[in-house]
Amino acid sequence: MAKNDPYAALRIKEFNIFLLMRLLLVFGWSMQFIVIEWQVYSLTKDPLSLGIIGLMEIIPAFTMALFAGHIVDQREKRNLLALCIALFSLISLGLFLLTWPRLVSNWSTHSVLYGIYGLVFFGGFLRSFFGPTIFSLVALIVPKAVYPNAATWSTSTWKTAAVLGALCGGFFISWMGVDTTLCLVFILVALSFVLTFQIKKKPILNKKIGEPVKDSLKAGVQFVFQNKAILGALTLDMIAVLFGGTVAILSVFAQDILNVGSQGFGILNASISLGSIITMFITTYIPISKNTGKKLLVAVFIFGLSIIGFGLSSLFWVSILMLFISGAADGISMIIRQTILQLKTPDEMRGRVSSVNSMFVGSSNELGAFESGLAAKIMGPVAGVVFGGFMTLLTVFAIGVKNPVLRELDLTEDMQINLND
Repeated sequence: MAKNDPYAALRIKEFNIFLLMRLLLVFGWSMQFIVIEWQVYSLTKDPLSLGIIGLMEIIPAFTMALFAGHIVDQREKRNLLALCIALFSLISLGLFLLTWPRLVSNWSTHSVLYGIYGLVFFGGFLRSFFGPTIFSLVALIVPKAVYPNAATWSTSTWKTAAVLGALCGGFFISWMGVDTTLCLVFILVALSFVLTFQIKKKPILNKKIGEPVKDSLKAGVQFVFQNKAILGALTLDMIAVLFGGTVAILSVFAQDILNVGSQGFGILNASISLGSIITMFITTYIPISKNTGKKLLVAVFIFGLSIIGFGLSSLFWVSILMLFISGAADGISMIIRQTILQLKTPDEMRGRVSSVNSMFVGSSNELGAFESGLAAKIMGPVAGVVFGGFMTLLTVFAIGVKNPVLRELDLTEDMQINLND
């Protein structure tokens, strides 16, 4: 196998099936997120209601994260993923029913809203299992030599699905309506469930099956906090996403500031992911192993600047450009973070380490959504977004100074060792 083969992971049949399954799942998931945010804001006209969506998901996702990682490390990964997808399909079906006029035409707005919040809460519970399971399963499908390449393609597929879901979500609201769009999401999730069984069951590599939960969780947390490279990368992304997230209130900008409607809303969402996709595909040809830490810090700094630019913009095309740049910078930081995690994490601890990652970064998406909604409520949407961008810049400076291990991180030697395994 060529050392710099950008298609190394794609030469593995099961990995291609995994990518297709993830494409369908995330496409539906992303579109569902967009549609629900649009529907909730249309019902309430209150930006804080968008923040509550994030809060409803973060509570179960954060509190269950470590326990979910323990379960993932103790169980067979393929079947666990299939179970998660099956349960997620029930959420998609429930959201469709809550927006179906024939069913809810006589319901009060509060009843529909509380029903949506309830299903989002259940989705947060499931999400605590999704991340660790997918992270662990990838490492069992591909050999160690292609971990970095597989991480790039997996994350690129996720972002491709996200951009298509965001774009189609906005357009489908206009073309098909909210309820029909959510019915389509249910169908896509069902298809991803079927594809999961085209992947073979995988061995359980954890040698401590039956280990007490307390000891297992303690070992996972200790590993992360003792590894300064992993801890620094997770902390940087967590705070950047927490304060720099704008997705949660894009519907406010689309409807009340830029006045571009549902189609413009879809374009704004899509521009973020499109920027990520382009940079992710570029990194398959241009490895990020050399000066990894510095590249991560620069990427997050550019992300913060672009968020400030978006907040200050009143022109649609400038807003699109700023979001595109933010997505490009975020794509680079995601690839670097995933590569660090794949190369620095032992096989038997992948579930728990991924769970800590979800607590740091994944949950900060939802907490960031709440922060964005609250900031928009208190300061106004423009000031709230600009404030978040400045906080991101301050975070980059602080971590760059306080964590020299991350700042000087270089993965060239780690990747060479894996190639020689």
